[in-house]
Amino acid sequence: MSTHLEYLLDVARKYRAEHGFPDDERDQQIRSFAYGNTRLENQDITMSDIDEAVDSLRAEREHSTVCT
Repeated sequence: MSTHLEYLLDVARKYRAEHGFPDDERDQQIRSFAYGNTRLENQDITMSDIDEAVDSLRAEREHSTVCT
C-alpha cells in the first residue's frame, strides 16, 4: 500500500473516531452503497427505488421498535 494511501486512511480513521459521521452523510453512504450494488444486478433500479426502499425499511424498523 502506498504511503499516501496509508496516510489518507489514517486521517479518515482519526476523523471518524473523533467526530463520527453526521447522520445525513451516513444516510447518503447507505443509499449510494445500496444503489451501486443493486444496480449491478438489475439495470432498471433507480435512485428513487432505493430511496423508497430505505425509507420503507426505516419506517418499519421504527414502528417495530416503538411497538415492542
